[in-house]
Amino acid sequence: MAKILKKMILAPAVYEFVMEAPLVAKKCKPGQFIMIRVDENSERIPLTIGDFDREKGTINLVVQAVGNTTTHMCEDFEEGDDILDLLGPLGMPSEMEKFGTVVVVGGGIGVAPVYPIARAYHEMGNKVISIIGARNKDLVIWKDKMAAISDELIVTTDDGSEGHKGFVTDPLKAMLEKGDKIDLVLAIGPVIMMKNVAATTLPFGTKTTASLNTIMVDGTGMCGGCRVFVGGENKFACVDGPEFDAHKVDFPNLMQRQQMYKDQESEEYSCGGHCKCVED
Repeated sequence: MAKILKKMILAPAVYEFVMEAPLVAKKCKPGQFIMIRVDENSERIPLTIGDFDREKGTINLVVQAVGNTTTHMCEDFEEGDDILDLLGPLGMPSEMEKFGTVVVVGGGIGVAPVYPIARAYHEMGNKVISIIGARNKDLVIWKDKMAAISDELIVTTDDGSEGHKGFVTDPLKAMLEKGDKIDLVLAIGPVIMMKNVAATTLPFGTKTTASLNTIMVDGTGMCGGCRVFVGGENKFACVDGPEFDAHKVDFPNLMQRQQMYKDQESEEYSCGGHCKCVED
């Protein structure tokens, strides 16, 4: 059991949960994730640790209601409620060292898993430039938290309702073309965004890491749902990652595989996952 100590709405269909998890908070490192099962009728899902407080024994999870389990958690669970299982920390921690200038790129709710990594880089003495993006200003999350641990914060929105109008790759490309020295780029967000970040940095030879936490399913390496080709080799995001050299990730193959069960996922969500069509 893990108690929900606080629940906050960050954006439409996006919630932040502060969970009581002292053992996880004591051991977790930036870049790692946990597995949860909210009740006996729910599937197990992986969620990246967005923040943690070792003294208070808490971890922060940012959850977007997109499927049955996440919608159930966001809509039906409140402060004081217990979720059934919380397991972690899992996955390989982020590569931590003093690189120099680090640009972290977070798209959508990818800002949450970017945050503890950026904070750790900043604490190690790196210059941290954060680029966070969303479709519009209402979907921008953790702006103040990111500003507090960044030497520079750049906000982009697709419609220009806040910050730079355009995509997260626009200011990144401008920096590289200007000749700014960038020692590492870290991208977390939708697969298409990470693909475009990698394509932007590749001509400049800039070390780039992509965190593929968004493609994980069971989080243990058993289901194979997060299989990805990296440098021509099969890897599993949950146990070998979730962070990989973005220039070696086969993004076209990954995006194609993500569409394989789109119809079944849509059907399950529309019927709540409890009808005979899903069992069949």
